[in-house]
Amino acid sequence: QVQLVESGGGLVQAGGSLRLSCAASGSFSRINAMGWYRQAPENQRELLAAITRGGTTDYARSVKGRFTISRDNAKNTVYLQMNSLKPEDTAVYYCNADLVTPWGRTYDAWGLGTQVTVSS
Repeated sequence: QVQLVESGGGLVQAGGSLRLSCAASGSFSRINAMGWYRQAPENQRELLAAITRGGTTDYARSVKGRFTISRDNAKNTVYLQMNSLKPEDTAVYYCNADLVTPWGRTYDAWGLGTQVTVSS
């Protein structure tokens, strides 16, 4: 069984910063790509940022230049540094990981989400 646990969400004023963390634990042999998504009320879940095991990153246009994704493979943890936050960034933020089981199967794992609220 695998768990992804997000932390670091909260309430911040517009223009402020937050750093999200997501730690993976459980039975897996390797984590391939990891990513951050968000979902605002009545919106679809959207991909914000992704990072390969080797550190190659990609960003959605809406957050490029403001958000930075990084990871620590030794800690099985991915981070999302969010700067210059705007009220429209308010959403539940989810961590995702492409995992490889000890038996060689791959599957997507999701965290339960952490709320980010940006006040104007």
